[in-house]
Amino acid sequence: MSDSSRSFLDRLILALRAFIRTLGDKAFADGVARLARGELPGLAAPVAAEAKPSLREPPPDSALQLLALLQREGRLIDFLEENVTAYSDAEIGGAARVVHEGCHKVLHEYLRLEPARAEAEGARLTLAAGFDAATVRLTGNVVGQPPFTGTLMHRGWRVTEIKLPKLTEGHDVRVLAPAEVEL
Repeated sequence: MSDSSRSFLDRLILALRAFIRTLGDKAFADGVARLARGELPGLAAPVAAEAKPSLREPPPDSALQLLALLQREGRLIDFLEENVTAYSDAEIGGAARVVHEGCHKVLHEYLRLEPARAEAEGARLTLAAGFDAATVRLTGNVVGQPPFTGTLMHRGWRVTEIKLPKLTEGHDVRVLAPAEVEL
């Protein structure tokens, strides 16, 4: 999948993974900062402005619908918005188990997933010139030009089918979870 055809859902998942990894991996965070400045691995100067791809506004409906399903089944937003510092690791682990179970159900009910790479994690592989940079992210000491030889640390994920429920006319996808009022 080229960068220009990457769906909003793909970008949302990538952003969440990058966010989490940036918090825990200083070297990765430094690389993200370099990319944000327009620097690419192996280049001494920032990328020229004319080389940047044009941006378009993504339609949010599918991403918001999926987020609402993750909230409904796994209480994902509630979990992420909770200040967990006051809870013990055991309490957080118990809550994470419930969130995991519900979110896992949503992923497998509405998306068909497959690994982005077929090789087993830990396998050595060589990436030739022209490899799909949307499917493979280089990490570590990235210098020079392809071919690159390295170890597959994570197989990645790709969505091969999306089966989200149809929405009724006038449904507001921005309401991820309605407020609940007990009478």
